[in-house]
Amino acid sequence: MLDSLYLAWKYISFNKIKTGTLIACITITLFLPTGLEMLLEESEDQLMSRAEVTPLIVGAKGSALDLVMNTLYFGDELPEFITLEAAHRVAKSELGLPVPVYIRFKMRNFPIIGTTLDYLNMRSLRIAEGRSLAVLGECVIGAEAAVALEVSLGDGVISSPESVFDIGGVYPLKMKVVGVLERSHTSDDLAIFVDLKTAWIIEGLGHGHQDVTQLSDPTLIYKRSEKNVSATSKLYHFNEITDENREAFHFHGDLNAYPITAVIVFPKDARSETILRGRYLSPEERHQIIKPSEVIDGLLQNIFRIKNVLDAVISVVALATFLAMILVFALSLRLRQREIETIFKLGCRRGTIVRLLSAEIGIIFLTSVFLCSTLLLILANVDQRIVRVLFIQ
Repeated sequence: MLDSLYLAWKYISFNKIKTGTLIACITITLFLPTGLEMLLEESEDQLMSRAEVTPLIVGAKGSALDLVMNTLYFGDELPEFITLEAAHRVAKSELGLPVPVYIRFKMRNFPIIGTTLDYLNMRSLRIAEGRSLAVLGECVIGAEAAVALEVSLGDGVISSPESVFDIGGVYPLKMKVVGVLERSHTSDDLAIFVDLKTAWIIEGLGHGHQDVTQLSDPTLIYKRSEKNVSATSKLYHFNEITDENREAFHFHGDLNAYPITAVIVFPKDARSETILRGRYLSPEERHQIIKPSEVIDGLLQNIFRIKNVLDAVISVVALATFLAMILVFALSLRLRQREIETIFKLGCRRGTIVRLLSAEIGIIFLTSVFLCSTLLLILANVDQRIVRVLFIQ
């Protein structure tokens, strides 16, 4: 048997192109269905695990999927905005804990989450270094975001404008990193957390500037009276909140009318959840209340329908690959006719030919299995990242 393996190895080593093509075809055919199954299982785990620990979401009427993907996984599709009053409405009902979130802005590709400390508590997010949010202008950063951005405690991160030409809307704000979260293996690892007021300052709804009553430059003063001083657009606005200027930051109007994207609701019990869901069923209701697990379950059903189609396609490709292999070996036998005749003249029997071909097929198949196993092992180590890119973000 060793002599057959030796001769088979020499033959396939000499015919590198044919051997490499066969190995590649078999490896891909073996890898695709298994790799796809791994990715779908990981996507189901990630999507459902986060949805199941989020009982209810209140948001504007519209696409429930966009609302869930933005609220839970910080997706790029923004739902319609609601106001902070929606969170106060849930709080007044005393049926659950409302956690408002404003997920709109980014620092490069990392989402900035405007929320309250209740978010960190309800998500069981723990501080690995530093401390939690305390005052305006501070941020806590996820573990993966901290590594990717190469920031640590005391460093500053600057929010990105929503577009290159957005010079009057989103306010580029430098925020101080006061804490780095422990790795949670969720979308929170890629996020930057600030309080709601800081997020509103980024939008330009709040700002800080010099004390207009102390201005001496006449070009900065638009109108002055005994009770009020109005400044011109030339007045310098602070782009960083520090201990020295924090008191200068202020908001105009009713904060309850300020925008948020959603309210995550943690009901007290099953009865409270049922009552809450019933209060948003009126046709005149401006908001919707959804159960994320139901929305994600519907999404996964659609994904697995697509998987069934892909499985059928892969099965056809696998059959075509198998038939192509048979054709290749059949043609190879015809091309190797003189070689086979030489083997017979040396006194070998037909069983020797069978062993040689079996050894060739065995070496090719085992090599393909080894490469497929290696690819699956690599995929098992990066499937979480791939799922976040392909299925979630």
